Amino acid sequence: MEPQDAAGLALVELLGAVDCLDFITSRSSHEPTLEKQLWELLEEHHASRGWKGLSAALARWRPRLESLAPGRDLSVVERLGGGFLVPADQEWPEQFNDLGLQRPLGLWYRGRPGPWPGPENAVAIVGSRDSTGYGAAVTADLAHELARRGRTVVSGGAYGIDAHAHRAALTGHDPASEGIPTMAFMAGGIDRFYPSGNEELLRVVGQRGAVVAEVPPGSAPTRYRFLQRNRLIAAFSGATVVVEARWRSGALNTAHHAEALGRAVAAVPGPVHSASSAGCHRLLREGGAVLVTDVSEVLELLDGPVADPSDHEATARAAIHDGLALEDLVLLDALPLRTASTVDKLSIVAGLDSMNVRAGLGRLQLLGLAEAVGARWKRRAEKDRTGKN
Repeated sequence: MEPQDAAGLALVELLGAVDCLDFITSRSSHEPTLEKQLWELLEEHHASRGWKGLSAALARWRPRLESLAPGRDLSVVERLGGGFLVPADQEWPEQFNDLGLQRPLGLWYRGRPGPWPGPENAVAIVGSRDSTGYGAAVTADLAHELARRGRTVVSGGAYGIDAHAHRAALTGHDPASEGIPTMAFMAGGIDRFYPSGNEELLRVVGQRGAVVAEVPPGSAPTRYRFLQRNRLIAAFSGATVVVEARWRSGALNTAHHAEALGRAVAAVPGPVHSASSAGCHRLLREGGAVLVTDVSEVLELLDGPVADPSDHEATARAAIHDGLALEDLVLLDALPLRTASTVDKLSIVAGLDSMNVRAGLGRLQLLGLAEAVGARWKRRAEKDRTGKN
């Protein structure tokens, strides 16, 4: 199942991971009592939106059973010098439990097996991939000083602000100390560093810190999984600092997750005419963030009081992209851009039953996001939708 699949996470909560897999694999009919318990649990966690029943959930999970190879996945990660953590492990980061039902089922990692820092010693630094010189300089100052003072800098391994944060933390950290300078949370499997241009940087992060993902080796870093990954960065860290972000940015998605969890959120102000800082100014104006300009102000956030999470809709809103329903977003990620794919293949890749795949393809076609090539389907290129290259 995909991360943040509320029905699957609720089923694991009720049955336990092993019995849950046995139930899905058995293909036996389910009792109405289980259906009722699932619905009540989803309602309790405000996660019942889009619930279509257990039969619909089984129809999207079961096509993936044939591709399961846990022994292979464990061998891959062990060969890479890493491992796999589950909530029952002593090294499990307890701060992920704040996610409630949306807690990851497990974490694949390369590098330091733990103990990893608690939220009081971890700061997320996030921002635009197309950072400016100003953003790079501010990020370097903050990350270097945080690492020098024994704090762990958390980010997503991307170009721009993320990469500057990881590099500066590595230079600021004393190799002789026992602390972890920086950690990178990935949207895809840890067997392939993404983006490839940051491969050498992420390799060093994995050697001196940790590279972490909730999806198994071989998983592709799709757009939807980037959004899912952001909640892990927010939950792991005691404070999230947005250095540069455009008006619509994945960094704002991370900030909203942090705010919903009651974590501290901060933003660095930028030039008023800079589009790269428009998202930071938006956070400050809307009251979701405090203004910070140096490391001392960031450190104050880790020890100060934080508000209890009250807006349960924030997490759901963060998972929606451009107004698409979640199933349509997952299906869009599964559609290839250059070659066309069959409905059956899309059903397996997206984890949806064939009926929902066909319905979703129709909706995406109406929106100009998908096109039929005979009996096959592919994503419609941007230039084909706009008429521009």
